[in-house]
Amino acid sequence: MASTEAAKEPAPKGSPKAKEMTRAAFRHAAPFIAWLGVMLLAQLMHLTPSAATEETPSLNLVSDAGLYAIRTAISLIALAILRPWRYYRGLFSARHVPAALAAGATVFAIWVVPQSDWFAALCPRIADLYARWCVGWDFGTAPDFADLAAKAHEHYAPQNTGWALFAVHMLGTGVAIAVAEEFFWRGYLLRAARTPDFLDIPVGNFHAASFLAVTAAFAAEHSEWAAGLAAGAVYGLLFLRTRDIWAACIAHAATNLLLGAYVLATGHWEFW
Repeated sequence: MASTEAAKEPAPKGSPKAKEMTRAAFRHAAPFIAWLGVMLLAQLMHLTPSAATEETPSLNLVSDAGLYAIRTAISLIALAILRPWRYYRGLFSARHVPAALAAGATVFAIWVVPQSDWFAALCPRIADLYARWCVGWDFGTAPDFADLAAKAHEHYAPQNTGWALFAVHMLGTGVAIAVAEEFFWRGYLLRAARTPDFLDIPVGNFHAASFLAVTAAFAAEHSEWAAGLAAGAVYGLLFLRTRDIWAACIAHAATNLLLGAYVLATGHWEFW
């Protein structure tokens, strides 16, 4: 991992370099922003069954699984058009794949073990504390996991959506969002937190303040914030250590695909 270096003075606004940095930022951020934007728009307009509230019923214009398919398609198209990986040519190495898969499996274990049935039976006190303080943002109150699982099963289980939409969901979580998030969080924001001219900072250059800030922001994006915090740290350290954005993408994809297989095998749809 490279040592910390001070960021240089940003290029003047309107200069060719500043414009190129803006284009690079857009190419990194747009696929993820599009993913979030479609989801937020659907919630605000109450387009899907899960977007209904006590005050406003759903318009039921699209199913939740259908919306996920739309988000997947939009994000993949954005990635294919913008190709943020153009800034990382020659950095991928097959020797990083085993470490990436191990990191992905580690994050998966961190995500599911504290909320698993066998852990609750083995360490009920710790499991209860984890549920109350590390899952959701209503601190001190454990979520109703059974209700979450039932709702997710209703909206996403292949018995209800069909296997085609479930397969698209796996594609979305295992490819689209994994790649889009890593190019945004690790590829872009980890360096852009230091300077708008983020491409000037070599891949692998460690900066404690930006690393902690981006890891915390990544955790805030997830309802399971403690697991999200651990995931952000693992993916970030892997990226910095290997200097390979694709290693972080593979790790993220491995975690998400393992979660998909887990919910399908166990019925713990609250993770989906």
